[in-house]
Amino acid sequence: MELAQCGSSWCFGSPRLFNLRNPVMDWVGFGAGRVGVKVEMEWRGKKGVVVEAREKGVEGETLVIEKPVKKSRRFKVSKGHPAPFGATAVDGGVNFAIFSGHAVSATLCLISLSDLQKNIITELIPLDPETNRTGNIWHVFLNGNFDDMLYGYQFDGPFCPHEGHHYNSSRVLVDPYAKAVVSRGDFGVAGRDGNCWRQMAGMIPSPNDEFDWEGDLPLQYPQRDLIIYEMHVRGFTMDESSRTKYPGTYLGAIEKLDHLKELGINCIELMPCHEFNELEYFKYNAMTGDYKVNFWGYSTVNFFSPMMRYSASGIRNCGRSAINEFKLLVREAHKRGLEVIMDVVFNHTAEGNERGPILSFRGIDNSVFYMLAPKGEFYNYSGCGNTFNCNHPVVRQFIVDCLRYWVTEMHIDGFRFDLASILTRACSLWDSVNVYGNGINGDYITTGTPLRCPPLLDMISNDPILSGVKLIAEAWDCGGLYQVGMFPHWGIWSEWNGKYRDVVRQFIKGTDGFSGDFAECICGSPNLYQ
Repeated sequence: MELAQCGSSWCFGSPRLFNLRNPVMDWVGFGAGRVGVKVEMEWRGKKGVVVEAREKGVEGETLVIEKPVKKSRRFKVSKGHPAPFGATAVDGGVNFAIFSGHAVSATLCLISLSDLQKNIITELIPLDPETNRTGNIWHVFLNGNFDDMLYGYQFDGPFCPHEGHHYNSSRVLVDPYAKAVVSRGDFGVAGRDGNCWRQMAGMIPSPNDEFDWEGDLPLQYPQRDLIIYEMHVRGFTMDESSRTKYPGTYLGAIEKLDHLKELGINCIELMPCHEFNELEYFKYNAMTGDYKVNFWGYSTVNFFSPMMRYSASGIRNCGRSAINEFKLLVREAHKRGLEVIMDVVFNHTAEGNERGPILSFRGIDNSVFYMLAPKGEFYNYSGCGNTFNCNHPVVRQFIVDCLRYWVTEMHIDGFRFDLASILTRACSLWDSVNVYGNGINGDYITTGTPLRCPPLLDMISNDPILSGVKLIAEAWDCGGLYQVGMFPHWGIWSEWNGKYRDVVRQFIKGTDGFSGDFAECICGSPNLYQ
């Protein structure tokens, strides 16, 4: 049984069986009269050290420390670089870099597309914490043939939920910076074994990945001139009445862009198109005689990857074709004078509460990526089980990197932020010195407190790329924070006016007493915005 230190106690980690080969024993000193036995061993190609501490003749804690040995039959392995994050194709190979501040070991998992369907890891590349770690960033550089190859990570560390740690070294985790996430190929279809959470893995980029934008440039319409059509990519053309060749896909939506243009639309807002699992609540619905799926997609698995099962090509070519289909939709929309805005859900993820699955963020560094209470419980300002820790330095940099990617690489024109008030809340372990660089007199801010100057919004609003796109806030959350008319805007943010929606609905229904409010809404809600 492996042991890992957690605070002042020792917590059991994942069980492992070690096959000791020619163990070498030695005594080691710990100071203050403490001594221990050190046993060097080898297990499945990994060298390790077992240290058993003793004090005054009394047996103490035991800690298993693994020292990975980099051996690969297919790839030449070297140190790599801590930046940029994710998998990056460069001359001679691919650099992998990922953040994890509390992990004690990391392993890069390489998985062929065929092995992914069999739930098999093709090759493991253990990372040496002495050479493959800079600060809290693990990194490695590989040279070799990556055709039809995917990747993920395994992290080991304390499993101490009361301190916010959920490490499980048996789980293959999705890199938050993966540009395409591959698992099942068909929408609404479970795996052959009925598994709705098939293993996922990230695409490894190639220097040959190219797309012809044909000189595409942003349209940059003034926001006041936008006529926005909110579109669900699958729902828009899935019905046979759409008479499209590729119903329910990015290609199907392209076939109907001329129709939107004829309606006078000049902007489409895509409901969530980040990778999500539509089968997360999959079960039979006796009322409809069908199976329940998450149709809307407000439950993100990965924020960089477009939804694979919205593409006609599915997981072919390790997701590259799906990326190009999304780019084609944006390019063709721009040709017709239609801007493209994305509905993004940075308030929570698909990993749910403490009983949810370990897919990515939770297994990489749960206490950093999620807003936690002092005993490790999940704050639930999203109403979906967890709250993304948006104003933590690591997390807010991740969000900015993600938004930049969608603007620069995918040519998106702007974003609508779901439950955007969560983006204004103080992160776990709030520290004004850490956030602002200096202390603030009378700073009694606690986790989740609404901030007048949220660091994340400050970064986005002053970013040289993001400050030039449309930024629209849904200015409330499920924790009761309602900021319509009061959202921190830096002079460039807009709001979805929920009060306008509610008043117009009541007026059209014929509810008494709403005529004056309706007139005020038609005039631009001056009571809120002037």
